[in-house]
Amino acid sequence: MTPVIPDIIGTDVVTVLQTAMAPAFLLVGIGAMLNIFTGRLARIIDRSRLLQQRFNETKGREHELIVNELHDLQLRIRIVNSAIYLSVVGAIVTFILIGLLFTMGLTGNRSLDQVVAGAFIVTVILLSVALIQFLREVRIGIRDFMIREEYLERADIPKGKPLIKPGK
Repeated sequence: MTPVIPDIIGTDVVTVLQTAMAPAFLLVGIGAMLNIFTGRLARIIDRSRLLQQRFNETKGREHELIVNELHDLQLRIRIVNSAIYLSVVGAIVTFILIGLLFTMGLTGNRSLDQVVAGAFIVTVILLSVALIQFLREVRIGIRDFMIREEYLERADIPKGKPLIKPGK
């Protein structure tokens, strides 16, 4: 059995560290994404709490609007949660990728090349799906934020008339 320590000492550890830590920049990006996602989740939760407080105080059309928005908020919570989950799994795979690169650099074992490539591809796919989920949530949020027609009435335009003339 050959000692491992002399091999490690003979290896250019700085180069190994540089190579293995290159994906750390990816982790910084994932952290920024998670910060955005959790901020969105907090805002959705705050909005849902506000609507839940108003739930019993409303009737008729206003009550229906609150119920519909609460359904959309529940969907948005699930979507943002899945984006957070996918991002965290992507971060874990990135940590594994860093460990594999470090191990490869220290041992000189090139048999892990395909595993490293696969880990990187998995990370990119996870983060892409997380961003798609985030896009879905933003689209639902914008749809919910549409200003209702009764708030857009203007005194200079008769009710039921469009603000923009057709064909323009």
